Amino acid sequence: MNTRLTELLGIKFPILMPGMSWIATPELAAAVSNAGGLGILALGPLSPEETRASIQRVRELTDRPFGVNCALIMPGAKENAQVAVDLKVPVINFSLGKGDWLIEACHAYGGKAIATVTTLQHALAAQAQGADAIMATGHEAAAHGGAATSMVLIPALVDALTVPVIGCGGFADGRGLAAALALGASGIAMGSRFATCQESPLHQTTKAAVIGSSHENTVYSPHFDGLPARYLKTPTALRLTRAPMPFPMAAAFATKAAVQLGIPMWKVAAGVFAQPRDIKLLACFGAATPRLKAATELGDLDYGMQFIGQSQGLIHDQPTAAELMQRIVAEAQEQVQTLRGVLG
Repeated sequence: MNTRLTELLGIKFPILMPGMSWIATPELAAAVSNAGGLGILALGPLSPEETRASIQRVRELTDRPFGVNCALIMPGAKENAQVAVDLKVPVINFSLGKGDWLIEACHAYGGKAIATVTTLQHALAAQAQGADAIMATGHEAAAHGGAATSMVLIPALVDALTVPVIGCGGFADGRGLAAALALGASGIAMGSRFATCQESPLHQTTKAAVIGSSHENTVYSPHFDGLPARYLKTPTALRLTRAPMPFPMAAAFATKAAVQLGIPMWKVAAGVFAQPRDIKLLACFGAATPRLKAATELGDLDYGMQFIGQSQGLIHDQPTAAELMQRIVAEAQEQVQTLRGVLG
């Protein structure tokens, strides 16, 4: 399959695996790249030393193009991004922050930069900064999707941008790939679908919960990790997303997170007044991390919270990344042939 995205990234199929914390490991990223797509390693939970080791591990497992993901708003993101630049990772995907400096550094060694956005405003800004492609995250997506659905967001961005658009949110099979291409996208990214592959480290209990759930079994709320996000619907998720975190609890979690991340207390105290939004996000991040890890690594859905998209209703098995890639491409080609018959 040849699209602007496959030509840009040097990949066989226009299918990406986005960087999912604790899931997009070197093993899964390499498996997706070896299957002909682009695996993106998640750097969010990693230290700079772990980032370096993980990138080197991906290179041991594949000689195909791969990427890394940096959520720039998170503590330590710039340091991890610098490691990726130093190691000349082929593709750097960034989100939640201004990435002009990162784009420039990536282009300096011939790499490609992909900006993940949820709005047209942010897409235009990223393109102006020099991003090579835009990943458009729709409302259906796991974690931090936007207010607009993929069905509307993708063509809106395609109409306004000159760089390739990657659809993300609601895609799990070949019908979705064909639909995204029909909307003008140059490819798709699938998180929930790759999270349930055999190579994924997502706990088997959580995989089974996802496979056994419908598209309706998610909850979307800004009240857990500080940003609007979509989670697997459980009694715990309903309780923790019902209302914003109280200030005393936020202060406690911000302090704990600062200690764990090595942030001086005076910066936290000053930030309460100068940058209250960032401090709130730090607090929510500190509170969210153990619950997200519990669901992902331990399969504990009583205490834990699991990012998942509405596409879980389309997920019914646990193939390998290679099997899934071949299936999706074949389904997309079959769908195109069917449409040709329908349209004459």
